Amino acid sequence: MQWRRWNPHVGFQHVNCMNSLTDLHSDTVLRFGPFAFHLQQRLILDGERALRMGGRALDILQVLVEQAGRVVGKDQLIAQVWPTSVVEEINLRVHIAALRRALGDGQNGQRYIINVPQQGYSFVAPVVQVPASTLVAVETSLPPQHNLPARLTPVTGRDSVVGSLVRQLPVRRQMTLVGPGGVGKTTVALRVAELLLQHYRDGVWRVDFATIDDPARVVEHVQCSLGLAAGTNLAELAPQHALLVLDNCEHVLERCARLVEQLLQAAPRLSILVTSREPLQAAGETVQRVSPLVVPPASALHSVEQVMSYSAVQLFVSRARARQQGFTLREQDLKAVREICRRLDGLPLAIELAAAQIDALALVGLQAQLDNCFELLTQGRRTAVPRHQTLKAALDWSYDKLSNREQTVLQRLAVFKMSFTLDAAIGVISCAVLRPAQLLALLERLVAKSLLSLEQANGCVRYRFLHTTRSYALEKLAHSGCLRVFEVRHAHHISGARRMSRALEVVE
Repeated sequence: MQWRRWNPHVGFQHVNCMNSLTDLHSDTVLRFGPFAFHLQQRLILDGERALRMGGRALDILQVLVEQAGRVVGKDQLIAQVWPTSVVEEINLRVHIAALRRALGDGQNGQRYIINVPQQGYSFVAPVVQVPASTLVAVETSLPPQHNLPARLTPVTGRDSVVGSLVRQLPVRRQMTLVGPGGVGKTTVALRVAELLLQHYRDGVWRVDFATIDDPARVVEHVQCSLGLAAGTNLAELAPQHALLVLDNCEHVLERCARLVEQLLQAAPRLSILVTSREPLQAAGETVQRVSPLVVPPASALHSVEQVMSYSAVQLFVSRARARQQGFTLREQDLKAVREICRRLDGLPLAIELAAAQIDALALVGLQAQLDNCFELLTQGRRTAVPRHQTLKAALDWSYDKLSNREQTVLQRLAVFKMSFTLDAAIGVISCAVLRPAQLLALLERLVAKSLLSLEQANGCVRYRFLHTTRSYALEKLAHSGCLRVFEVRHAHHISGARRMSRALEVVE
């Protein structure tokens, strides 16, 4: 088994000590004391150990280190780290204290950050700027350090979740990205893997389970993806300092969960990032939900610049420009673009598929076709596996994995246009086959599979569909011949709830 390794004989020959750091490139690493601050990854390493540090603390540290040897005023620090918020000085002091603890400031006589009374803070330790490319030596006779696919388009709207994962994964070791089909779990996972390439000495390796159907082939598929001989004992991974990305695991969950537990126990320096439409429920798992992109509210439609600050619109416009040269978002287009992104739930896959039709339908045509979204969103990438080519294919994949009762509940709940409570669901869809006592467990399973979302407000738990998922389930209900029955039951429940509300108002 061959892995690319760090070459311990590569020194930091071409480095410059600096009192003030300017013109820093994205691949720059800043070294001070025993620490290496990887700017692009927003990661601080103490040797091979990643420090656990919040995003604001990292922002403060970067400002101070970039101006090492100078005094940075408190007001300047607050303005740079919290540019759009009103923040008290106590917040800054709390983060500075956390930074000092994390760096061991003052221990063994080493100082990093000092307070200059009435002026601000200064980073006083010597700082060395090192291009990341000088940190690793690549021996041409060795295989690649990773098997990640080349990224053809920029990642839009994911800086926050990617930054959080990059900081947490080396510490937590096993994290699972969960969300509905088309939300961009794989995109996020691959971006995180790219940014952590320099951290894992023995490489970053993706295993895509979308190409297999049989759980019995899971271990064999891992061996093949890692370039191991068939029958190789995965215990050989024990000494490896590597990251495995187990992608698209929802259809082989049980086998993947067992494999992950075995690997983490056998290989203490291995980290594993999983993508799935539901959690593995493996020991030690940290679940991170991947949310849809942000759609602008109606109140934000004042200018092109304001609307373009929302990630769903950014993605739509970038993909539309790739499809139609010269595409420009104009003020008269803002309502149409917002409506397209809103009706598509901010799902990146759906937005990309809609933008692919811009040259044929234009914005007005796209908006008019939203009621037939599954016919509209059919021009997917031919190179993708079938269930990633269209939104309907992604939903078909999830739906076909449901039990008969889960499918029935999903269909019947589609008569709810807005969010609903458990009591409302019981009142509308329960029957002799679907008894009230069973519905809570069925709803929880649909939430776990990312087909319903859960909301909690004022102590009340409510369930909600994505627009696209509801449209899909409603179509299934119509094909079953039961749509009218449950529309009537829903209408009766709503009218009964209104009568009860009026009666309570009279009593009060």
